[in-house]
Amino acid sequence: MIAKAEKELKQEKPEEIKTKNIGLRGVKIADTRISDVDGENGILIYRGYRIEELAKYSTFEETAYLLLHDALPSAEELADFSRRLVDSRRLPDFVLENLKHLPQQALPMDVLQASIPMLAMADPILTMETREANLSKAVRLIARVPGVVASWQRIRQGLEPLPSDDGLSHAGNFLWQLSGRKPDPETAKYIDTALVLHADHSFNASTFACREVVSTQAHMYAGVAAGVGALSGSLHGGANAQVMKMLMELQNEKDVAGWVKKQLDGGQKIMGMGHAVYKTTDPRAKFLKEMGKRLGEKLGQEQWHRLSTEIEETAVSEFEKRGKTTIKPNVDFYSAPVYYLMGIPQDLMTPVFAVARVAGWTAHIIEEKFGDAQGKPALYRPSSEYIGNYCGRTGCSYEPVEKRK
Repeated sequence: MIAKAEKELKQEKPEEIKTKNIGLRGVKIADTRISDVDGENGILIYRGYRIEELAKYSTFEETAYLLLHDALPSAEELADFSRRLVDSRRLPDFVLENLKHLPQQALPMDVLQASIPMLAMADPILTMETREANLSKAVRLIARVPGVVASWQRIRQGLEPLPSDDGLSHAGNFLWQLSGRKPDPETAKYIDTALVLHADHSFNASTFACREVVSTQAHMYAGVAAGVGALSGSLHGGANAQVMKMLMELQNEKDVAGWVKKQLDGGQKIMGMGHAVYKTTDPRAKFLKEMGKRLGEKLGQEQWHRLSTEIEETAVSEFEKRGKTTIKPNVDFYSAPVYYLMGIPQDLMTPVFAVARVAGWTAHIIEEKFGDAQGKPALYRPSSEYIGNYCGRTGCSYEPVEKRK
């Protein structure tokens, strides 16, 4: 009887077979106007614009406006948007006070995730659910997430958080509040470009987490908190910190090529190599690789670029020998040394990712809440295939604890 019941349970509909246990890869679950990833050809588009164009010519403020408003701003609109970001930078006093009471050994991503609900409590229009209200919430989140990250870095060093410098750009002010040093124009441009490159990436794990949460009609801050949690994992945003850990461990390695081969022969990963979507080099990695080279030359630390390049070239060659021609460097592989050269600690690399990605998260949250011409997406409620204990459709017989063997 039980065998028959199990056979009955395991019968599947043909359409279900292709979508189970694959991490939703290739499964289209909603329409979006925000960004598109062509993994086969290494193309990333924000609102119709190639990432190469935005990285060369745009700024983070302009790109954030584009993601939120579906169009590049006029000069007047950009000036107004930038002013609103500056005006929203200051963290509420109680948020700073609470940060000072956290254990200094707390993980920065946990601190950031814990701070998002506190920022929600300070939002005067938290429960207003119009599109305009959510755009205002998005501005506050984009403006304040960098302040949380920078303030925590200061606090855990026993230092006081620094006030915003309203004369600096969004990216430049972040570096100032983080380190206490005003960045030179070249470095400020590099961090600005890095934020542009990380601002959105379609339905990645953290963005999907944001959208799934707000599909329940939860507020924007709840969605962003979920996104931070998803980003913290080593298979998502946490990969850049793992890349830097690998580079630090290999900085004195005399046979880097031999190390790469040994890793692959042992079935181990090379952090920062390969992507869930891209089947060729991540277009963002190309920019970050060049930035790392220039920063290394400027600071007299060319060894990181040389080491990264040697690992990349050896790994790609070895993967090709093994028939894995689609495994190339992803955005984390070269963002790690870039951030390191900017003086960003290893465990803050993923929070810096969040500083950028909050622009994309909030844009997706607004799209999830209000939809577009195609209509609002439905509450996410996937189904699953139960493969646990089974005693027929009537269920297993419950026995009191004293009668169980």
